[in-house]
Amino acid sequence: MLSELKKTIANIVDPGNTLYFSGCLTHFTLPNIENKYKKILNNLNIDYITIPKFYCCGSPVINAGYIEDFEKLKNKQIELFKSYGIKKIITNCPSCAYMFNSNFSNTVKAYHITQILAKNLSKINRIHNNKEITYHDPCHLGRKSQITEEPRIILETLGFKVIDFQNSKENTSCCGAGGGLKTNNPKLSNSIAKDLLKQVKTKQLVTTCPMCYKHFTENAPKNLKIIELSELFK
Repeated sequence: MLSELKKTIANIVDPGNTLYFSGCLTHFTLPNIENKYKKILNNLNIDYITIPKFYCCGSPVINAGYIEDFEKLKNKQIELFKSYGIKKIITNCPSCAYMFNSNFSNTVKAYHITQILAKNLSKINRIHNNKEITYHDPCHLGRKSQITEEPRIILETLGFKVIDFQNSKENTSCCGAGGGLKTNNPKLSNSIAKDLLKQVKTKQLVTTCPMCYKHFTENAPKNLKIIELSELFK
């Protein structure tokens, strides 16, 4: 009884650390985006930690059907979180956020970075001057997590007029790279992106997913600038 009371008091006094987790794609192929988000969190005085060890959230593994391998990876991740007292995660990857909340819910609570930024709007300065920008809802953010208003509010606070795709928010169209399609059928994956990008009437498109950002960048016409949300901050 006394030990349980001590645990309860400890949780009240020290609720645990918040980890900034960039995800594999950002960490290994888009380190500039990772650094930009660290700078944003620092500038907004949002408390977080980073750790030297890095494991994948496991989304590609479980989605490919390797359940046993995923469980091994999951257990390693859980032990890592416990060793650093991590209770919350901030990530810029919609897939990671969804994965942690779906499969690690008894261990950590994950937040997509737009949820955090949307709670700190008073600290965000208007930088841009009412320019039109098209916003693309990533599948794991809009369709699976119903996080749709936060990115738009942030963009409006930054000074943009937000233009939507024909299919948006919970009914968003996939960029074409998800579900392993980019790896297994790149020709089809690229054609999906090119068809989707034909809908864009503005000169700039912004997304809040590293995979969408990278895939759109590879397939965009020269007159369309693809932007990851962090790149709009100074």
